[in-house]
Amino acid sequence: MQRLIIILAIFLYSPVYAGDLPASHGIAVFGKLKYSSDFKNFEYVNPTAKKGGQAKLAFTGTFDSLNPYIIKGNKAPLVSMVFESLMIASLDEPQSMYGLVAKSAKIAQDHGSVEFVMRPEARFHDGSPITADDVVFSFNILKKEGEPSLRISYEPIASAEKLDDNRVRFNFSDKQKRELPLLAASVPILSKKYYETREFNKTTLEAPLASGAYKVKSFEVGRSITYERVKNYWAAKLPVNIGQNNFDIIKVDLYRDDTVSLEAFKNGSYDFREENIARVWATGYDCKALQDGRIKREVMQHKIPQGMQGFAFNVRKHKFSDRRVREAIAASLDFEWMNKSLFFGAYKRNMSFFQNTPYAANDLPNKDEIALFEPYRNELPPRMLEQKFALPISDSSGNNRPLLINADKLLNDAGWIIKDGKRVNQKSGEQLKIEFIFQSPSYERVAAPMRKALKRLGIEASIRIVDDAQYIKRLETFDYDLIMSVFNKWVFFPGNEQNIYWHSSQASQEGSNNVVGVTNPIIDALLAKITSAKSEEELLAPARALDRLLLWEHYTIPNWYLGAFRLAYWDKFAKPTIMPKYSSGFPQIWWEK
Repeated sequence: MQRLIIILAIFLYSPVYAGDLPASHGIAVFGKLKYSSDFKNFEYVNPTAKKGGQAKLAFTGTFDSLNPYIIKGNKAPLVSMVFESLMIASLDEPQSMYGLVAKSAKIAQDHGSVEFVMRPEARFHDGSPITADDVVFSFNILKKEGEPSLRISYEPIASAEKLDDNRVRFNFSDKQKRELPLLAASVPILSKKYYETREFNKTTLEAPLASGAYKVKSFEVGRSITYERVKNYWAAKLPVNIGQNNFDIIKVDLYRDDTVSLEAFKNGSYDFREENIARVWATGYDCKALQDGRIKREVMQHKIPQGMQGFAFNVRKHKFSDRRVREAIAASLDFEWMNKSLFFGAYKRNMSFFQNTPYAANDLPNKDEIALFEPYRNELPPRMLEQKFALPISDSSGNNRPLLINADKLLNDAGWIIKDGKRVNQKSGEQLKIEFIFQSPSYERVAAPMRKALKRLGIEASIRIVDDAQYIKRLETFDYDLIMSVFNKWVFFPGNEQNIYWHSSQASQEGSNNVVGVTNPIIDALLAKITSAKSEEELLAPARALDRLLLWEHYTIPNWYLGAFRLAYWDKFAKPTIMPKYSSGFPQIWWEK
């Protein structure tokens, strides 16, 4: 499951590729490939893993579409795994991709194009060959009608052209963006012939024609979806697949509520669960099956960049346009008390949009960062170039009065004063009200103490839990005050994905991932530096500068992170001795005993 996320996070949105390469079995972002052209399998798999059995998973929510690449509809869980791309990521080497449908890649000397030689044996599930026509069609339709993140990401790729049936070339409009060969390698491949009789940009419950190790076997809308391993899968013996795709069946059951889902896990309705809530991990798994060893629990450390999880402001709204207001509202989150009282001390505070990477702005800006900021010095947040960014720290007692006193001053300075016990705008008389919108009720217990603190500041705060369809609609139309959002998880090297999150051009496009609504010319200039960097060293300064500015602008209220997988599973599985650094590997490299 994590492989799919990593492919998107690293290679759909990854940055620079340094240096020219001859035709090769893989592409590295920086430096050399870990695995040579004659490698037999990735080192984190068991090449003799047992095939067969089934893995049963759970998903909270529902779906009404089996097309994972358009904005319309709710996508079925895991459905994107049935599709393949020209190359695929390694789970222990995030800066690299290796040949899957393509057996080799060659990047032009001027970085203006990349050419792939495809495997003639590559097949869709109906037995038809995967050809250059399919790759060209896929790129064109996804760039034109795919979901916004795909359209935005593919914008710097000018065209894809067929050279012959098994060779395709991608031409780039911007030769400075060195991530583009990786972006081209990650395009999901659709069947041109299949879509000649079907409308692509339309929700569908017809199982898609794809080419991966699994295909949709059956489903019940609102209840479950089942995938089956493809017999005679064309790529089963390729090095990138040895020891993987071991289950005959992968079934995902749907639940409307996390509490019901947990109880279903404990009674054996499904097999594997990754826990994201500290309280549930600490108190929710006590049952006979755990006591007698039939359920196993494991905290598996990983090296995945954590990015930023936080409550994101919608700065399109005038009441949030002043950074002092955002900073004051952020003071209502008493992390030290929450971590002790709600999270059993499990978490660390998010302090960077590139947490756990070299790109986090942990120290004072160096001369390279200052040089980037110099043309905009008068427009920067005060103290940004002279102080390290720090969030307020409480004594964990639950009485965060000193923090709120400072928040009151910030609000007064920004023109929001107390009148008749309410926080109002000194000029307009508007009362300061905010609404938290969540899909899951689990965040309500986090926002409730914040609501209480905000009330002490004279701010009226409300919490609204909405269903999936309403939540998606409100996000698409920017109809919200604060939402829970995650930025840059699994992003090892900041790159083109930062445009999707922060570029001014995305702020007014419905459905875009610029959920904050940022329109900041300084950020736009830093993004241009990031996407054109030619080496890891050249990337450091603009990436850290971006992180620093985002933090000081207080676009989010930072939350917390763990840095490990909390896994609970029934004792029916085995896994390799060496595990990948950047994934739990489930279900792709685990197997049934």
